[in-house]
Amino acid sequence: MENNTPPKSGTGFFKTCFNGVNALSGVGILSIPYALSQGGWLSLLIFMTIAIICFYTGILLQRCIDSSSLVKTYPDIGEIAFGRKGKIIVAIFLYLELYLVAIDFLILEGDNLEKLFPNANFHVASLKIGSKQGFVLIFSLLVLPTTWLRSLNMLAYVALGGVMASVILIASVLWVGVFDGVGFHEKGVTVNWSGMPTAMSLYAFCFSGHAVFPMIYTGMRNRKTFPTMLLICFIICTLSYGLTGIIGYLMYGESLSSQVTLNLPSKRFASNIAIYATLINPFTKFALLITPIAEAIEDTLHVGKNRTVSVLIRTALVVSTTIVALAVPFFAYVVALTGSFLSSTVTMLLPCVCYLKISSRTSRNLRLELVACLGIIMIGAGVIVVGTYNSLKQIVHSF
Repeated sequence: MENNTPPKSGTGFFKTCFNGVNALSGVGILSIPYALSQGGWLSLLIFMTIAIICFYTGILLQRCIDSSSLVKTYPDIGEIAFGRKGKIIVAIFLYLELYLVAIDFLILEGDNLEKLFPNANFHVASLKIGSKQGFVLIFSLLVLPTTWLRSLNMLAYVALGGVMASVILIASVLWVGVFDGVGFHEKGVTVNWSGMPTAMSLYAFCFSGHAVFPMIYTGMRNRKTFPTMLLICFIICTLSYGLTGIIGYLMYGESLSSQVTLNLPSKRFASNIAIYATLINPFTKFALLITPIAEAIEDTLHVGKNRTVSVLIRTALVVSTTIVALAVPFFAYVVALTGSFLSSTVTMLLPCVCYLKISSRTSRNLRLELVACLGIIMIGAGVIVVGTYNSLKQIVHSF
């Protein structure tokens, strides 16, 4: 098939791995200990199940792209499967997920910078701005230039910083537990059924890189290595997520905050290093989220080749996410809502539904894959219904 042929130019294997790991490992690493405290130790089985499902559905997306040379993006998959309506539905879920994750990043930056500098206040003319709001605005200005980059090769260098930041974060949290007097004395609970919906939603959020997988895949120099690259990325991220969750839960148990960095003792060197590493991760990943939304808008308006208009569109996206982040500052609940309603749809339901529809036009025997896909659809639907209801209820009670 035409688009099975690897492009002569494109992103190499290792740079693609950095982009892939960066797409999967983000702010979810901070909420994993909280998710574990909500669901208990047995929820780790759900965590592993979701990781395996998301890896498999990532492969399904690749197969959908390979089915036609016309497919370049995730919405294109929806169009090949279900026509124009399919493309619109996929696009709504996809871009809304990316948009909300970008908002989560801004909230995270405000929370952690406020912990580092609790007494900071900002004045613009006669207007006084609170520390958290001021830090959100500063981060928006700093991250804005990275959204103007259009090359995945360039973004790979930014992604490398994100991968290193995740490693430093895990090491710093471990250091606090071993050397700063916190220890690992909490036993936790075996299972907490009332908190399981929140745990499932947060786990789903952690593996929600599918929105950018098509962009990463179509930008590869050798697309045949995509399954290997994806497996490496999922193994690395599953181990790092699991390690952080277990360490954090053993350190703080049921008293965990929505972000483990908010539990770390103040004014300790390792705590500050962990928070600084946390601040780097969204900075390196923000552009990877905004780019697919910006490209979709540019394609719709047919202005992709106009550099000035492209910059204006990306700037407008950053401004709008900043406004929403200032209005809805509940990190854990927004992440849980994103994970349950949007991430579960994008990572579980849509890949399976689209793949089954596209594959039904061939003569292939899909009996085993049909059973697997239907099982994933049932699991995804359960997470969506239960998790979304629970997340919305928590957000409403927070106002």
